[in-house]
Amino acid sequence: MMKICSFLPAATSMIYEMGLENQLVGVTFECHSDKPKVVRSYLEGTNHTSKEIDQIVSQSKAQGKSLYYIDDALLESIAPDIIFTQDVCDVCQIDTSHVARSIYKLSKEPELIALIPRDLEDIYQNAITIAKAFDKEERAYELLAKLKKRTDFILDTLRKNNAPLKRVMVMEWLDPIYNCGHWIPYQISQAGGVDMLSNPSGYSIVTDWERILLYNPEVLVVAPCGFDVSRSGQEIEVLTKLEGWETLKAVQNNAIFLADADLFTQPSTTVVDGIELLAALFHPDLFEVPSKLKHKYLSFHSNEKVK
Repeated sequence: MMKICSFLPAATSMIYEMGLENQLVGVTFECHSDKPKVVRSYLEGTNHTSKEIDQIVSQSKAQGKSLYYIDDALLESIAPDIIFTQDVCDVCQIDTSHVARSIYKLSKEPELIALIPRDLEDIYQNAITIAKAFDKEERAYELLAKLKKRTDFILDTLRKNNAPLKRVMVMEWLDPIYNCGHWIPYQISQAGGVDMLSNPSGYSIVTDWERILLYNPEVLVVAPCGFDVSRSGQEIEVLTKLEGWETLKAVQNNAIFLADADLFTQPSTTVVDGIELLAALFHPDLFEVPSKLKHKYLSFHSNEKVK
């Protein structure tokens, strides 16, 4: 039986969704799994602010250092046949080149399979790539067929009701403010919205507050990469204290939402959960938030404190 490691949470999530976890022998510290944690981070267990994290990341990139490291002794003892890695963002996860430097030390060199998603179709293709490695390709097609039914329902409902596109913004970081990129703009589109500040299939970038005020979104979703609702709530005042905050249509519409980032920034098939949540936030007259996602978001009003 093939022994497989997943060095990115998105791949781990898809492996579990497809019921293939019996061959999984190692994961990262961020994965929701009881498998051995092979990849660790120097930021693990710390509680830096968004601004401090941004500074640490910038400094480490300037020095050519990684925020992640591999437990080489553990990896040697596991001796995997395949390791899934990623080459989308060396800030969010360990990248393929870093992993490649570690596996040369191993007695048995595993195959590296790099996943490089840029949009939703790439994510769905990655599910097939993963399933093929387990020699269970049919599991991916079964999962993708179920996901397509869910997204088709949303698109059909929007069309039947001639639902207008909502002008929205999804933030990937709070301080400094980053727009959203890669597959998230496509999630927004399939949920009946448009984010003109986003960067489809590309990296998120720092976005001036003045641009956001001019754009004036009707709905604002705050989902900083790696944060859940409670963690974002600790720093939401970074936004509410900005000049012009109260003039935003999203504020006046009571359409400010905090959301768990894993529904968006994690390139797993759980992006469909993210589409379903966005559809309910953009078009509450047409869709309800699925019960399993109700703990994954929070409606925020400027006069409230997030607990």
